[in-house]
Amino acid sequence: MKTGMIDASKIESMIAQLKAAATRPESALGPVQGEKAAARADFAGALKSALDQVNSAQTKSEDLAKRFVMGDDTINLSDVMINSQKANIAFQATIQVRNKLVSAYHDIMNMSV
Repeated sequence: MKTGMIDASKIESMIAQLKAAATRPESALGPVQGEKAAARADFAGALKSALDQVNSAQTKSEDLAKRFVMGDDTINLSDVMINSQKANIAFQATIQVRNKLVSAYHDIMNMSV
């Protein structure tokens, strides 16, 4: 039976899968049917990737600003300002993440064992 765009048989199948997963012990849990196991996240790799993205945003912003100042007619002032603000926001977010990491490090170092 279909109601609108939702297929009731798919919902019932999903509920059955959830009930079966709930009755299994935790060690037997695997990926849900149709999904692949998530790759293990590497913190250093994720941090490097984020820093590279911020660097690329800043480089792109500087390049657009230089091209605009040199008289490139294909570059609008609005594009320069938008890219500059995007780079600034990304940099400020990076600083906030760094501050949180330093604070967490200090909290962990001050814990008594």
